[in-house]
Amino acid sequence: MELLTPLHFKNYELLDCGNFQKLERFGDFITARPEPQAVWQKKWSDAEWKSKAHAIFEQRGSHQGEWITKKDMPDNWKINYNYNGLNINLKLALTQFKHIGIFPEQAANWDYIFECVKTLKAHTPKVLNLFAYTGGATLAAKAAGADVVHVDSIKQVINWANENMEMSNLNDVRWTLEDAGKYVQREVRRLKKYQGIMLDPPAYGLGTKGERWKLEDMIDGLLADCKKILDPEDHFFILNTYSLGFSSLIIENLLSYHFPKAGNLKFGELYLHASTGSKLPLGVFGRFKS
Repeated sequence: MELLTPLHFKNYELLDCGNFQKLERFGDFITARPEPQAVWQKKWSDAEWKSKAHAIFEQRGSHQGEWITKKDMPDNWKINYNYNGLNINLKLALTQFKHIGIFPEQAANWDYIFECVKTLKAHTPKVLNLFAYTGGATLAAKAAGADVVHVDSIKQVINWANENMEMSNLNDVRWTLEDAGKYVQREVRRLKKYQGIMLDPPAYGLGTKGERWKLEDMIDGLLADCKKILDPEDHFFILNTYSLGFSSLIIENLLSYHFPKAGNLKFGELYLHASTGSKLPLGVFGRFKS
């Protein structure tokens, strides 16, 4: 099992975490927001957090809340990721669901995606990004030269991802507003093949027509369908999950069953290393390449 953390994200920093919260720097601005995994004590005092944060998310009910901001905090801003030839720009914004547009721990996968696409044999590799959100992984694949299909069931985040593409001086991503499972089933019927597949499914979710997604009930079937459209000879594959009850051993078992011939299978946890020393776990992953 491996522990992965982004090592090259100069414009991002986890400053402190604890008491079910995290304090993060995104470019020039610092946010404080809830984090259910941070069950330990903060290293810095509440006064230090308050003095540093430009925006603090206050929970209102189980899923939504309100941002309390300082005068110099914009509603949205831009952050750049630049490492080893991968150079992308991402718009950030304060949403009522505490998210701001990226999951910074995924930068560890962006580097992997960029390198995998570069080493594929296909002249223009086809890459499928499912549950693709605002497109960090999509842009990493596109920047490396892939033909990318970006699938998400929420129109607003597809529009957001399109903004990120344009800000990154990229083009021709194929945006698809659809339930991920239904899209893959259709590609199976069409006998399509992809050299890269990336999945980052939520624990729970809804499709474009109200289709219900529950990770533990549906991931096995989705992986079975993904196997049918993955190029057997020339490929890479990434599965990320963020669920408090999901172990990396579950990911290993799933991928070992559906892809028994997978080479270089790696699995483990994604985490962020706070400046104050704590390690914040933020999901589990499995990935492999030909």
